[in-house]
Amino acid sequence: GEQKYMVKTLVILVLLFDGTLLQERYDLGRPMEVHECLMFADDHREVIATYKEYPEDPMKQGWYLNDGRGTWQGVICE
Repeated sequence: GEQKYMVKTLVILVLLFDGTLLQERYDLGRPMEVHECLMFADDHREVIATYKEYPEDPMKQGWYLNDGRGTWQGVICE
């Protein structure tokens, strides 16, 4: 069988409103395949952030953290 690449950490890229880019690391609790990690990340994003649209300024649209710190920029599974 083919070797499956297992990941153990979810890294969320957060851009703070002051311009700082953070890498917030979360232990997944168990090794999982990359696609499982990405699905988990999507679910997590839905919980901690809200998508906002700005028709007058499309550059501002994106996932804004519910705690007001900044925006969700992406995710790495490693």
